Amino acid sequence: MFNSQRPSTDDLPTNGQLLRATAIAAIAAGAILVTVVLPSEYGIDPTGVGRVAGFTQMGEIKQQLALEAAADEARVSAEAEAPQTVLAGNPDSTASDASGPSSDVTTLTLAPGEGAEIKLVMAKDNIVKYDWSASGGAVNFDTHADAPGISYHGYGKGSNSGGEQGTLVAAFDGSHGWFWRNRSGGAVTITLRTQGNYTEIKRVV
Repeated sequence: MFNSQRPSTDDLPTNGQLLRATAIAAIAAGAILVTVVLPSEYGIDPTGVGRVAGFTQMGEIKQQLALEAAADEARVSAEAEAPQTVLAGNPDSTASDASGPSSDVTTLTLAPGEGAEIKLVMAKDNIVKYDWSASGGAVNFDTHADAPGISYHGYGKGSNSGGEQGTLVAAFDGSHGWFWRNRSGGAVTITLRTQGNYTEIKRVV
């Protein structure tokens, strides 16, 4: 036995009312898509409302980060097969006697959008003190390492940096160093100073 009464037919919405509600919901969803979702996720702002509200800037940052992540992934995949240039004896690098602790000053210039990588060959637990600076603009950087069987080991990364200094302790026998990408509108010169226990310094082309 049920205490509730069946609704009257007059209380139910008509087909016209249902269609009107559906149309209103579709219009509202479309408006949210155009003014909020597209600007904030993809940086697409056909109405201009997203930029006024700050959503477009958010979407543009997301797209830039996605492109950089894809570029970094492609770089890591290709790194093992890339030819390498040993910088010892290079005019842009000042190297010490290989029989003792190494000390180098390495410079390289990056055009807008260009990336470059310097690696030190180090044994596990070896220590290197480093100091690098960017002249002419800021760069994105990724401090990491690799070895046979290890495609990537991260030590730290950052963006829009003018320089970093610190101590790098090798997590394993392999190549350890830095990747920089120039995201400014002009040429940037990187000056890297390294001092410690490594047997070779090289630029990954």
